[in-house]
Amino acid sequence: MTARDPTVRNVVLLSCCQALAMSAMSVNMTVTALVGKMLSEDPALATLPLALQFTATMCTTMPASLLMRRIGRQAGFAIGVLVGVSGALLAMAMIFERHFAGFCLASMLMGSFMGFAVFYRHAAADTASDAFRSKAISLVMAGGVVSALIGPELAKWSYDLFEATELGPVTFSGCFLVVAVVQTLILAFVRFVDIPLESAHTRSEPERPLHVIARQPRFLVAVAGGMIGYGVMSFVMTATPLAVVACGFSFTDAAFIVQWHSVAMFAPSFVTGFLINRFGVLQVMMAGAALLLVCVGVNVSGLELYQFWWGLVLLGVGWNFLFIGGTSLLAECHTGAEKAKVQGLNDFLVFTSVALASFSAGAIFHNFGWVVLNLGVLLPVALTMAMVLWLLLKSRSPAPASV
Repeated sequence: MTARDPTVRNVVLLSCCQALAMSAMSVNMTVTALVGKMLSEDPALATLPLALQFTATMCTTMPASLLMRRIGRQAGFAIGVLVGVSGALLAMAMIFERHFAGFCLASMLMGSFMGFAVFYRHAAADTASDAFRSKAISLVMAGGVVSALIGPELAKWSYDLFEATELGPVTFSGCFLVVAVVQTLILAFVRFVDIPLESAHTRSEPERPLHVIARQPRFLVAVAGGMIGYGVMSFVMTATPLAVVACGFSFTDAAFIVQWHSVAMFAPSFVTGFLINRFGVLQVMMAGAALLLVCVGVNVSGLELYQFWWGLVLLGVGWNFLFIGGTSLLAECHTGAEKAKVQGLNDFLVFTSVALASFSAGAIFHNFGWVVLNLGVLLPVALTMAMVLWLLLKSRSPAPASV
């Protein structure tokens, strides 16, 4: 493949979009729980804005997928950006106003933006060959490495940007101005993405009902990998800045840990597609689940800064293997005509898990503590490993002889 190949060009452009979207998300994730704690009268509601953000992502995925089937990826991604910028500017205003409910609404708008942005990885597969599909998905996700390097730095630079105002210091409001600017830059890359609308032939292909598609073993494992991998990652990561600060460390310490977590989430993407092609998607997913178990062991072993750091690094790599593996496996479960509804259903289910995890993380941490929060993820991770092992053994079993 050459740089003139539309697949290669799309991968590069979508990787840039991913880098900018996740940079904005990284700033958001670093500060939103802390803003929630600052604006809310009840500490247990600190993660509510973040939970509502993931809820909005969940609710947007299916409509976004179906909309893009009608108007195209390029127009759909542009609409998502406009919604996200509106949310970021509203968040900044609500921090000035000290308005918790308004900040929650702004978080939902930013979550709706992510409901479109999560399809960057699917869009990369639209024009990719079967042999290149896993690598295309993985390379787009690799754009998140940029976000890992600059996102928390932007948060640290901008959190006190409006310290000298007539209203007094307005901590964290500058972060959301930065989010709005970064999201706007995505439009410069989206306009060059070249993914044609579905052909009339593809639209006329017969489509299986979703309940039939959803009964496929590979679909069940793909969705479980995405749901549990992303849900566990969100559950633990959402509570980590609160735990770090509660242990007497500073905001910059929390931002540093989130930064390296983001690096660990996306840096493996440069090789994950190769690993899938070399060892198999199920083996990579199993390794991801195993890393999540190791993460729990590190997190419950102590409360030193290096333990928070190692825990979130392992969490990030485990998420990467499960999420990219699940996305690659999902691509084997549908035809071209079924793509929009299957991708939409998958991401709806994934972000349902993320929303539930985010809703509960703050309350569980506040009421039961860091150790209990981490032990709570052991069962779902074990379930994921069991499902992957089941499919692995099933795929190795010889087909019954025909009579």
